[in-house]
Amino acid sequence: MIGKLTGRLDYRAADHVLIDVRGVGYIVYCSDRTMAALPGVGEAVSIYTDMVVREDLMQLYGFLSLVEKEWHRLLCSVQGVGAKVSLAILSALGPDGVSRAIALGDWGAVKAAKGVGPKTAQRIVLDLKDKAPGVMAMGGTVTEAMEGPELDVVDLTEPTAAPKRAAKAVSGAAAASAGALSALGNLGYGPSDAASAVAEAAASQPDAGEADLIRAALKLLAPKS
Repeated sequence: MIGKLTGRLDYRAADHVLIDVRGVGYIVYCSDRTMAALPGVGEAVSIYTDMVVREDLMQLYGFLSLVEKEWHRLLCSVQGVGAKVSLAILSALGPDGVSRAIALGDWGAVKAAKGVGPKTAQRIVLDLKDKAPGVMAMGGTVTEAMEGPELDVVDLTEPTAAPKRAAKAVSGAAAASAGALSALGNLGYGPSDAASAVAEAAASQPDAGEADLIRAALKLLAPKS
């Protein structure tokens, strides 16, 4: 199984790229958001991958973060959802948006993705709602993963600043949500309730740090008089 590729971006198409890794070219399909954040042709690139193997097919799908990759894997586990639909959802919402939509039970947001009908959107939310806390908790490790070991492919330059900034922005938001989720868990709140509160707080305060998310989530969880 191929879980990550580090090499040089050789070619861009509408929905996939060709990455040269030590002379071997890998075709990797990505969401629109991931495609937009990747560096230009000829530049160094490092991307997480998920490999699908069937009798008539062998394809790689690429992701900028482990959270995005995990949501893709979970979305594809839902009946009637394949890789194409999963990438459409991630293109429309992004990994953080998927986390919020699933945690809040907002199937309308999922339905906004191209090719997703209301029944499929409702099934996705119903099947994955209990998985949202676990995926959101991954945010604490995304920063290390994205800023981890330097590229070790021979004769490669450093990746451009643009994808680095995109990765840090994604991991920072995910890390704040993960920290808030952990804190609420330590205070005794259930995973689903905590995830819903953190997701709602993050949606209303996109730039909030961990402490602000905790305060906002606690207000949402407070008993209504």
